[in-house]
Amino acid sequence: MKVADLGAGSGFYALASAQTVGNSGRVFAIDIQKDLLTKLKNIANHEKMHNIETIWGDLEMVGGTRLQDGSVDAVIISNILFQISNKDQFFQEVRRILKSNHHALLVDWADSYNGLGPPKADIITESSAKKLFEEKNFEFVRSISAGDHHYGMIFNKK
Repeated sequence: MKVADLGAGSGFYALASAQTVGNSGRVFAIDIQKDLLTKLKNIANHEKMHNIETIWGDLEMVGGTRLQDGSVDAVIISNILFQISNKDQFFQEVRRILKSNHHALLVDWADSYNGLGPPKADIITESSAKKLFEEKNFEFVRSISAGDHHYGMIFNKK
């Protein structure tokens, strides 16, 4: 199985995914912040997780992940949707790399929580996120528990 962690940041989901897919799988941790990718690569090497590939890329550009068309089985989008300014290009890139009838996992901030999350004006509500994914031709599969401060949803690429 191949998984793309878009906006991998500290690598929480990339590291967990690497354990899940095992040595025969691959995790592509993609971020625009090179220093975070370096830290993640160092952690992965220290933990002997050789199935994580870090990629410097721009998620708001078609081709920005540097992955091939239809090359991943799952996409993780965690705590970045509110930061994406060019959502059309972002969703085109997600659709481009994700195999048909495969899943995208969304986890994002449910609220601002007095500065713990993003500013209140930047929050994308769960209902707005669902509508956005559906407008981009993803099918809502189900909601998942994502902790006290987040919401989570799984979508299928039609």
